[in-house]
Amino acid sequence: METPETRRGGASSADNSAAATDNTAAADDTAAADDTAADDTAAADNSAATDNAAADNSAASSDDPVANLIAATTDTVKLTVWASEEDQTLTTQLLEDFKAAYPDVTFDITLGSESESTAKDTILADVEAAADVFAFADDQINELVQAGALQPVAATYTYDVASANVAGSVEAATVNDTLYAYPMTADNGYFMFYDASVFSDEDVKSLDKMVEVAEAAGKKIAMDVSNGWYIYAFFQGAGYELTLNDDGSNNCTWNADGATDVAQAIMDLYGTNVLVDMSDEEMATAIAEGTIAAAVNGTWRAETASDAWGENYSATKLPTFNVAGKECQMSSYSGYKLIGVNPYSANIGWSMLLAEFLTNEAAQTARFEARGLGPANVAAASSDAVQADPAIAALAAQAAYATPQRVGGNFWAPAETLGQILADGSAGSDLQSVLDTAVEGIMAPIE
Repeated sequence: METPETRRGGASSADNSAAATDNTAAADDTAAADDTAADDTAAADNSAATDNAAADNSAASSDDPVANLIAATTDTVKLTVWASEEDQTLTTQLLEDFKAAYPDVTFDITLGSESESTAKDTILADVEAAADVFAFADDQINELVQAGALQPVAATYTYDVASANVAGSVEAATVNDTLYAYPMTADNGYFMFYDASVFSDEDVKSLDKMVEVAEAAGKKIAMDVSNGWYIYAFFQGAGYELTLNDDGSNNCTWNADGATDVAQAIMDLYGTNVLVDMSDEEMATAIAEGTIAAAVNGTWRAETASDAWGENYSATKLPTFNVAGKECQMSSYSGYKLIGVNPYSANIGWSMLLAEFLTNEAAQTARFEARGLGPANVAAASSDAVQADPAIAALAAQAAYATPQRVGGNFWAPAETLGQILADGSAGSDLQSVLDTAVEGIMAPIE
């Protein structure tokens, strides 16, 4: 760096001294001025930085709910999760992934086993003692909401639950326009499995045609019509309704004008002894033995059918059936598995975030890969792997003719009896009386 003396050259020592003095004074004044300016600039910069930091913190506080949740967490987050026995291995891994996603938080998460089919009964025995996060079947949602056992999905942490999942699953998770649960799967319904060496793609469009083809081949078709879940397919498909009232009782039009034609159609189909009434377990055995070439069932029997029929294993939506000369598309119940959050959770925010994590696209994809369960998540369901699965694809095709299962407990026994007497031909000729009796039981008041 150059000094003033070097720049000035051959001046005398006195001049140099004076100049040095002058320069020193000038330098001191300049330095002082510079320091003052620097101090002012630094103060301004610090003030701006403080303002910017405050603005950034304010933005983070208002825009990032996960950051807010982490910032508000000072203690260990203790949570209890219930998942089915079949889902334990996958859920264990997902919980480890969840903890790894938030390394700055200490978690103490306990995983318990509880079937989705019995979750409601266990939860309602003591809501406050139930798990923070739990899986359940969608037909239990009304009673859980009435008991105050479900936290509304009132916050969005990582994705929008309503828009990310298929409409039917969101409808199943909603009560009185309020979303109460997180869709986990969309495969708890039924459709038609068939052996493609027996039936063509055209044959399986009509149940009457399938019966004709199966009879010629010496094969049978199975459907558990003495189960209310399945007999619903005929009456709803022909336009006769079954709905749930607010008090838990049912409204049913299965004995309305023309409904006897539906009953007669069922009797005629089962009267062939080609369409046979079989339970799920009986059906599995008959498929494996080779006597059954088609069956109405769900994804849980996909492996059974695939093992039996090999490369001829196929699946499709339910067929039409003939009612007094009119082709009616068979309906079905759509079923979904959901994740709920206990409103009594001591860590409600973390419970909701965990519920999102257990049902996000990655988790639903992992569930399909591990267990073959159909995703409710739109993106996961549209993947090539899911679309290539015959059972899942058939369920998706049937979805347009399916409705969520919303019935009161008084439905099941009368519907089972109705199915039995129509299938075994013991209904006689007075079908109106048979239907009236069934509907009277179905619509019985809640005691």
